[in-house]
Parts: sequence; C-alpha cells; structure tokens
Amino acid sequence: MKKLSLFTLILLTVLLLTSFTLTALAEPVTIEVWFHSGKGEEREVLDAQVEDFNAMQNEVIVKAVRLPEGSFNEQVSAAALAGDLPDLLDFDGPFLYNYAWAGHLIPLDYYVSDYLRDDFLPTIIAQGTYGGKLYSLGTFDSGLAIWGNKAYLKKAGVRIPTSIKDTWTLEEFNEALKKLTALDEVEYAIDFKMNYGQGEWYTYGFSPIIQSWGADLIDRSDFQSADGVLNGPEAVEAMTWFQSLFSKGYAKLQPAGDDDFYGRKIAALSFVGHWMWNPHNEGLGDDLVLLPMPKFGDKAVTGMGSWNWGITSQSKNPVAAWKFLEYLIEPEQILRMTNANGAVPARKSALAMSDLFGTGGPLSIFVEQLDGGVAVPRPETPAYPTITTAFAEAVQNIVSGADVKTELDKAVQKIDQDIEDNRGYPITN
Repeated sequence: MKKLSLFTLILLTVLLLTSFTLTALAEPVTIEVWFHSGKGEEREVLDAQVEDFNAMQNEVIVKAVRLPEGSFNEQVSAAALAGDLPDLLDFDGPFLYNYAWAGHLIPLDYYVSDYLRDDFLPTIIAQGTYGGKLYSLGTFDSGLAIWGNKAYLKKAGVRIPTSIKDTWTLEEFNEALKKLTALDEVEYAIDFKMNYGQGEWYTYGFSPIIQSWGADLIDRSDFQSADGVLNGPEAVEAMTWFQSLFSKGYAKLQPAGDDDFYGRKIAALSFVGHWMWNPHNEGLGDDLVLLPMPKFGDKAVTGMGSWNWGITSQSKNPVAAWKFLEYLIEPEQILRMTNANGAVPARKSALAMSDLFGTGGPLSIFVEQLDGGVAVPRPETPAYPTITTAFAEAVQNIVSGADVKTELDKAVQKIDQDIEDNRGYPITN
C-alpha cells in the first residue's frame, strides 16, 4: 500500500474539517422568540411572518412563544432571574430601560447601519436608546387620539377639529361632552377604555392628561424624584378634573364591554389608540372621524412608543436572532403588520407607501402628532416599572372616588423609595 505523504495527509485533514464545518453551518439554528399575546390581528400577522420566514430560508428556524400581555413584564423578569430568556424578546417600549440597565439586553448598534437608523422615525430610535446605546427596534410606533362618531358630533353641533393646529381647548372639550351626553342616542359621552383594566394603558393613556397640565410622572432633569411633579398642584388639578368626568356621568368606570363606541354606539367618543382602527372603521364606516388630542392645559400631549424587539444577553445565537428581526423590519413586513393593527409604520420608507398614514389618509393625524412635537415618551428610566405601577394604582383609586392628592402622594412615595433602594439607578455599562 502506497504511503501517503505528510502534505497529502494535511490536505486531506483540511478538506475533511472544511467539509465538516460546511455541514455544520448548513444545519439550521433554532431560536426562541417571545411575543405578547395582544390584539388578534397582530397575532395573526406575526404567526404568518414566522411561518413565511421559516419557509423562505434554511439557516434559522424560529420557535415563537406567546405570553399573556397583562403579565408580560413579570414573566420576563422571572425568566431573566432563572436564566431562561429567549433569543429575541418583544416588550413594551418603556420597559427597555429597566431591562437594559439590568443587563438583560445586548446593544444592536453593531447590526444597525447608519442608513437603516436614519430610515426609522426618530421616536423609535429615542425609545430604543439607553445610556447612549441602541437596544431595541420596533416595527411600529403608536398613536393616541380621540375617535368620534361624526353623526353625533354634527347633531350636537360640536366643532370637528382636523389638525393639531385647531384642536379643542379644555373649555370646548367640556362643552362637547355636555352636548353629546344630551343626545338621546348617547348613554355617556366618552369611552376611556376602562375595560382594559388597571395596567399600562392607564399610564400610556392618562399621563398625557397631567402632562398637558404641566405636570409629569417624574422630574426628568435627573430622574431622581417624582415629588413636586406627580403630586404638585398641576397634577392634582388635572386628576381632579379627570375624576369629575366619571362622577358627572360623562365617562363610565365599568363599561359592559369593548364596543360601546363602535358597536352599541352608546358612547359618542372613544379615547384610545391606533389599535382600534379596524373595529372602529368596520363599525362606523363613514361616520368615523379621528380627532387630535385636545389642549387640556397649555399644550396638547399624546402618548408614543409601543412594543418593540430586543436581543437578550442570554441568547446563544444573536446573529440568528438579528436575521429574523431584520426580516420583521423590512418595509413590506412593517406594512403587513401596520395594515392589520392601524399602528404608525416605524420606517419612513414604509410610511411613504402607507395609504392609511399618507397626507389626507384616515390616520394621518397620528403622524402629525408624532412629527409635530405633541408626543411625549414615557420616562426613560429603569424606575419605569415602579412608576407605571404606582401611577396606574393611583388612577384606579382616583376614578373610584378616592382623594386625589392623597393617591398622588402615595404614588410619589413608592416611586422615590424604589429609586432610593436602587441608589438612583446609576448607569454602569
């Protein structure tokens, strides 16, 4: 038998190793993705996107897991402590700062080109940034406004504002509620979606009211205390007014369900976000009108930010996780989602192709508010989970008739204690 030379043996070894490596690389990588079990339309689109992505390539297999939206943050926190986080995580925007501060996420700056970053709405980049690093990207931003039944508004003789330049003042808003409640068809003037229950909706939806008055959830100069801003005279005045809407019967604390505005049509207005576009449009058709947020105080304020995606620090396959996220943020995939849930497309290239949000589109006011400086982000601090829990509890007690100042003082005490317990949440990375 002919003896092989040393060179030949080395060459054969290299070829075998190369073949093994290529075979190994050809094996698909499985990543786990967690996403919230939100509106049906969103679930259906994401399920379809996972199926399509798995079918279109053989490098990454996505295993998607739904978690209940109401307890999402608690489940993520428990999984982080247990070392059981997925590769890619879907989470509500303001919780980013706590997750990033705790080390649960990795920065995305390595994966995001300057071109891609510039194509996103500035609000999306702002929401995803903590400590100078980009930790998340969303496929959509959010819109908060007032949906109206045009037929009721006209019958009551209420002016219909068409842009952020001619929005209602507080006096006009109060007068509109009075006139609308007087209609025979209307049981109560405005649905504040109290059926959503105590939770993030209370902070997202109702903190813009106190911010319009000049108050806030925390002092944003250093994010070290809520005292004087969440329980100051402006906040007390704002929440006293909000409480009065329920005591006067203009709003209902316990609506029978979700469809008082668009189904039963016993409410003339609905104070809610973009996600109700499809049911509102189907229920009211040509009678549906989207109104900009009123100036309750010196300025109009609307919520912003929404669910977004981040790669966890526990991921063993961050490149594979990015590959799926990169697919989700393609303009066509963004529109696929936003056409279903009525949200504001996150990228300018997608926004330009949207019939809903273009000039004159039925949802263009949401874009106008985001571009016009009306939107205020929820506080960019790791203390946010405590802030939102404390504020939501205060809101629930206030609309139920509790003393406004007392409840706001309690919220401030909880927030400031949390900040003190965490030594002011110093940025260490």
